Amino acid sequence: MHPSDSPKHRKQQFATRLKWISGVVIILAIVIGAYYYATPSDSLAGDGTSQTTRSTGSRPEQLALPDIVKLVKANEIKSLVVRDDVIIAVKSDGTSISARKEANISTIETLKLLGATEEQLANLPIVVESSTSSSAMAYSSWGIVALIALVAVVGFITSRQRRSSNSSGGFGRISSNMGRSNARVVGKTVGKKDDDEEVIRPQVTFDMVAGADNAKEELKEVVEFLKEPAKFQRLGARIPKGVLMSGAPGTGKTLLAKAVAGEAGVPFFSISGSEFVEMFVGVGAARVRDLFRRARENAPAVVFVDEIDAVGRQRGASMGSGNDEREQTLNQILVEMDGFTSDTTVIVLASTNRPDILDPALLRPGRFDRKVILDRPDMQGRAAILRVHTRNKPLASEVSITDLAKLTPGFVGADLENMVNEAAILAARRNLRRVGVAEFQDAIERIIAGPERQGKVMSDYEREVIAFHEAGHAVVMHNLEFSDPVHKVSIVSRGMALGYTMPLPDSDKYLHSREMFEDKIVGLFGGRAAEEVFFNRVTTGAANDLERATKLARSMVTRYGFSSENLGLRCFGEEQGNQFLGHLGEVRDYSEAIAQEIDREIRRILDTAYQRAKDIVNERKHKLEELAKALLDHETIERTEFEMMMA
Repeated sequence: MHPSDSPKHRKQQFATRLKWISGVVIILAIVIGAYYYATPSDSLAGDGTSQTTRSTGSRPEQLALPDIVKLVKANEIKSLVVRDDVIIAVKSDGTSISARKEANISTIETLKLLGATEEQLANLPIVVESSTSSSAMAYSSWGIVALIALVAVVGFITSRQRRSSNSSGGFGRISSNMGRSNARVVGKTVGKKDDDEEVIRPQVTFDMVAGADNAKEELKEVVEFLKEPAKFQRLGARIPKGVLMSGAPGTGKTLLAKAVAGEAGVPFFSISGSEFVEMFVGVGAARVRDLFRRARENAPAVVFVDEIDAVGRQRGASMGSGNDEREQTLNQILVEMDGFTSDTTVIVLASTNRPDILDPALLRPGRFDRKVILDRPDMQGRAAILRVHTRNKPLASEVSITDLAKLTPGFVGADLENMVNEAAILAARRNLRRVGVAEFQDAIERIIAGPERQGKVMSDYEREVIAFHEAGHAVVMHNLEFSDPVHKVSIVSRGMALGYTMPLPDSDKYLHSREMFEDKIVGLFGGRAAEEVFFNRVTTGAANDLERATKLARSMVTRYGFSSENLGLRCFGEEQGNQFLGHLGEVRDYSEAIAQEIDREIRRILDTAYQRAKDIVNERKHKLEELAKALLDHETIERTEFEMMMA
């Protein structure tokens, strides 16, 4: 079939003609309307002079009304023409004059009041004409016709759009595109279906996803289901309908979903949960139906719903009623997933950071059969992620991927990608050809502590206080058994911090003991203890340290059972999401006496830790003073130099 004979081409031709006709009608209406309003009123509606002008060949002279009465008395007026409040007098020589009268009095009464007699008026012909001329009526008729044509064209276009969108169902009969899902089809075009819809498949594979080996193993079965569904159907195995991926932000949930579709070689429909919810009733449910319809037409396919908690939140936990639009959208998702038959090869992948707030009906087997947890990557996982992101970047010979992985505990894939990008930007800013260790180090500090604030002016006293404060942190942490090694100490301002001490663990830790928490609190108090010992006064520089220490102490008492025997082994308080404000809050499930005991226990932990910090500062006073002076001279002390000073 020739391309010009295809339905899509004919639709385009029809749309082009329709736009051309609409443009002509609109332009015609504008021209007629402009001409109508630009034409003087005396040529359309008239001021009583048009007919007289045609009969005499000249426009009447404007005079006062008493002048006309004088001519009437002198018998020089042949006839009078009255049009609304205008009196036109035709003289004996054929010329005409005009004057205006008051609107609420008749012409004869006006002339009598000005001195004309009844005998003079009785012999004077008076003609009353209509106020609307035929030309004005013609112009008005053309304007009405043009307006009706314009409305007809607009209505015709709207009706065609409405009819073309009826196939999407639901709200599409009311609005052309409102009921259609805005799912993004990601990947590369590999062909077209009969209805001219492009078939697109993602180009991401499992090789591009690093640091999530356990999750990839769980999803390999899903890939096999999509590739060879018959192998499982022969044994009576049911293809899983949904896979829920949960994990911290940036762990690679979206990338892993694309990799599933890329490995299976099937179309990938991506949409966010918030895109289903609109202010109009029924739009979300219509979009759900349209999304799953498109997925079935392109089966086998993968439907990915990002941040499903936006629409899948537990029902009845909000201020909305049972007819809430979000709940109706969730109900439609549940119905669509129940509608999958055993031979339907459409897999629904969903991601969320909060699986605890999802509706139980969404998580039951038969809807989301698989739950995949994406943890923060360990050191080997971070090294693998860094190898992926540094693959096309020139690195200096001294850069070690393993060392970078050790320096980034707790970083997720997004953090590592951002770190590599920041290092490349710094190298370009410094006019380097390769990305070196210094650039990676600066990028790590930029992510952890914030950008460096250059040019910040401080007094010598404040600079000295900051140096002793950071030296106190470093010396106290160095002399604690369960504290992480000090990697770097600096008095250079970054972000909101005037200085910082960076401890980094030698390996990943998954379990924390009471002693580790206590030593961490002691290390946080090292800066304030140094200020008190050396300056006999304290500053606001320890505000963030106090906040973090208090949170740790409260968690030790209320969450982990690291408290005295008076409180026993139990958790105090229950964290819940606030149904009105949307954030986490604590529901107190203990008495006021227990609350006072918790406060006493928290204070005991903090006071003990502060006293330990002061004891270490007094014992290592000369080392702390030496480190503070080195910071004042060099501003930054690295780990190797620090450990040599502490030896």
